[in-house]
Amino acid sequence: MSNIIDPLLVPRMDEIESLNSDTLISTIEECGVRRTIDSVIYPEYPYRPLTTVSLAHNSGHLLADFFVRCNYLRAINSETNSRVFEDSAVIICIKPRPAVEEYYYFEFNCIGTVAGCIRRPGKEVEVISADKLHRIKCTPSCGTRPFRELEGLFAWNILVELPLDILGLVANGFPVEVKGNFYKCASGTSQPHFLSLIPVDSKWIEEPSNQDMGTIVLE
Repeated sequence: MSNIIDPLLVPRMDEIESLNSDTLISTIEECGVRRTIDSVIYPEYPYRPLTTVSLAHNSGHLLADFFVRCNYLRAINSETNSRVFEDSAVIICIKPRPAVEEYYYFEFNCIGTVAGCIRRPGKEVEVISADKLHRIKCTPSCGTRPFRELEGLFAWNILVELPLDILGLVANGFPVEVKGNFYKCASGTSQPHFLSLIPVDSKWIEEPSNQDMGTIVLE
């Protein structure tokens, strides 16, 4: 697809550490790297809400600002590690060490509820503790109170500040090369959809192969 560039070069912007949320979002959109999440994973769910992700990082965090325009908006789940993917949600998938089959999944709905796990082929899924997940700062434009599905035309964004040490990455070792992908989903809405940045061939997005992930370089 035209929006896929491998590797994806994510600029380092240490100056963003001192910015407030509004200025931070506009700075990442202007100076970070932006990609469109529009690859349909399951043909039976063809709906593609406009979704972009803008990326940057500083010495300690990966910053991802997601922007979505959609027809339905839902945020029922408000408890950490609940079924976030059913709501209007986005997902960050990172494989911190390309040679090791270990994937970190972080799901965020439009009110900033987070669910996270570590997946290793052939092993039981490890749920990431709430204490760790609460270290991820989320700034959702929809507020933080849950609500049932709404119909209309909605535009929303969520800024995610993911500490690199949760992924086991050392902050003083840039550039850092990882594997990853970014998703948009909403399985419980009236228009279910499953989109990815890097096209996915696997049967399920939570069990990716190397072909389902792109190279990401934190410069």
